[in-house]
Amino acid sequence: MGNIRPGYIKSMADQLLEEHGDAFTTDFAANKENITKYTDIESKVIRNRVAGYIVRQLRVKAIRKK
Repeated sequence: MGNIRPGYIKSMADQLLEEHGDAFTTDFAANKENITKYTDIESKVIRNRVAGYIVRQLRVKAIRKK
């Protein structure tokens, strides 16, 4: 069973990955900084959730490539 995330978290993360995919890695701290740079999210909680979802998506993508 996985985490259940709201649709706005997923859609924001997908949009960021489409527009700035090369800027994001599996490093959570670096992704938080990039999200702050590329968006106007003021909430720490939302920023952290988006960063965590991006990390998860990139890890899953890497596993599926193998």
